[in-house]
Amino acid sequence: MVHRLAAAIVLAASFPAAATTYTLESNYTQGVFRWNHLGFSSPAAQFDQGEGTLEFDQAEPTKSAVSVVIPLATLHTGVPDLDDDFRSTDFFDTPRFPTASFRSTKVEKGNAPDRLKVTGELSLHGVTKPVTLDVRIVKVGTNPRTSLPTVGFDATTILKRSDFGLGKYVPQVSDEIEMHIICQAVESKAYAEYLKAHPPKK
Repeated sequence: MVHRLAAAIVLAASFPAAATTYTLESNYTQGVFRWNHLGFSSPAAQFDQGEGTLEFDQAEPTKSAVSVVIPLATLHTGVPDLDDDFRSTDFFDTPRFPTASFRSTKVEKGNAPDRLKVTGELSLHGVTKPVTLDVRIVKVGTNPRTSLPTVGFDATTILKRSDFGLGKYVPQVSDEIEMHIICQAVESKAYAEYLKAHPPKK
């Protein structure tokens, strides 16, 4: 019996579990960016309701992958005139470019067990550029309210807006943008069954 148990453990170790597919929860997936305005202040804006998928391998996180799409129409700063300005042809031109997207191409270990470096392609304003995100794994576990397997991540990066054709008012308004991405995702099959039983309110 002991030998059988030992053999089973060795066999399990030889075939580690594959990555699990998660669906990003749009209500808890958003991006916040901040810039320097004329040297006097550092305002912020936010994109909401990101959607996408995450392939996450907790045992081998470097085998993970993520793909997310963010609707730019959700952009808001708390200043209606500035929101209109950002959505206009002077900046994001949301009628022509309604979404931004990120698809990972490489995941590397960071400088701590809960840290990763995720490199991928960011498509924004009709331009696609490589971007590297510094990612922190916030939590892997079971959501106590839904009982669903859930993971949470935070990610940060610095972008140059001029790289994406968004360089108006540089250098008076900073070219570099601090980006913070908040992401929560649920195991896809369990989440699909949960939504059948708990359809979103319209």
